[in-house]
Amino acid sequence: MTDFDLFVIGAGSGGVRAARIAAAHGAKVAVAEEHKVGGTCVIRGCVPKKLLVYGAHFAEDLNDAAMFGWDIPSCSFSWPVLRDNVLAEVSRLEGLYKQTLSNHDVTIFHERATLAGPNEVRLASGKTVTAGKILIATGARPFMPEVEGVEHAISSNEVFHLERLPKRIVIAGGGYIANEFAGIFHQFGSHVVVVNRSETILRGYDEQMRDRLLQISMIKGIEFRFNSSFDKIERRDDGKLHLSMRGCDDLEADAVLFATGRVPNVEGLGLEGVGVELGDKGQVKVDANSRTSVPSIFAVGDVTDRIQLTPVAIREGHAFADTEFGKKPWTVDYGCVPHAVFSHPPIAGVGMTEGEARNKLGQVRTYTSDFRPMKNVLAGRNERSLYKLVVDAATDEVVGIHMIGPDAPEILQAAAIAVKAGLKKADFDQTVALHPTMSEELVLMR
Repeated sequence: MTDFDLFVIGAGSGGVRAARIAAAHGAKVAVAEEHKVGGTCVIRGCVPKKLLVYGAHFAEDLNDAAMFGWDIPSCSFSWPVLRDNVLAEVSRLEGLYKQTLSNHDVTIFHERATLAGPNEVRLASGKTVTAGKILIATGARPFMPEVEGVEHAISSNEVFHLERLPKRIVIAGGGYIANEFAGIFHQFGSHVVVVNRSETILRGYDEQMRDRLLQISMIKGIEFRFNSSFDKIERRDDGKLHLSMRGCDDLEADAVLFATGRVPNVEGLGLEGVGVELGDKGQVKVDANSRTSVPSIFAVGDVTDRIQLTPVAIREGHAFADTEFGKKPWTVDYGCVPHAVFSHPPIAGVGMTEGEARNKLGQVRTYTSDFRPMKNVLAGRNERSLYKLVVDAATDEVVGIHMIGPDAPEILQAAAIAVKAGLKKADFDQTVALHPTMSEELVLMR
């Protein structure tokens, strides 16, 4: 006999979904969370960041409004108002997550938990509980490099709590987090410099999309320093930061944000002590059923470093619960997972990039639509959108869709169904356009 059928360590998206579904199947479930229920996405990731993106969009919308007949004599932006409203929404969502678990009779321990054995968990309070199965869902955290003075920098965790908006901010990284916050702070009026140790942003995304974003970002006034890195960060007497650089001139800033990747939260969990095998990046190694090297211990989400996306963690948690407690075995299909960068403008894609398709399939056809959205035309904004279809020349199957432009992620979610279903270019051609929209370009490319 054990205290619980399932004990989940970590109440993020994957852990909460697993706990809820397992409990719905009749399991006795407990969850331990040392921070806040909801995890990275809800508390310090995609949800509050998207709210900042919405706030940032008003800068361009207000500027464009005059061409649409609106007289807005003056406007100003208050960072504390947006910050506090976002944090209040985060607190509201945390309450809903707690309510969801409580409604399913899941026991919540608001403290750190570590492994004491294959079926045993030790809580920070000293209490030990047993469980038939244990699920590790501790997520990941921002990577902070070993740079002298790095304690003066912030990560994406702290960015939502800034006391004031920095006039000058340097963002380290070339991935989606760096480019998203570059767009956000630029729209809020900060001078933004992005420092990237390589010469490529958004590695893994379609080359044309990332080149277009770089072009637009530079036109907006965002500066980039490629093939550069940090040597030292010093805080001056006036509170400003002096950045000693390698590969470019030294920089001055009010804030430095490191967005250089995320690492799995595995330290101090007792994994090695019970025989859970870790990968070369510190991730928990699992099989297709999310089972670790210890039969009674499983792991889902970012801590496994499969695909670090919230919807993927949710699916992994759901599949685990159905398989282990619902007698409905299934595994997650990692093919054709859509992804987005909520930059300004946003990027979205699904399936293979053109480069990946050529390497894997050989002969491919590509179709592009490079256009100026109707709203931008009237507003006098020269920013152009780019849509792209990647097609297997042998089968006519659309194997990839990539987009940059207003509302690209919203459009791509529906278009991803077509790629997942294996639809052909002919199916797109036979679909009547919905006019006037930007999305109609997907069925008009010839």
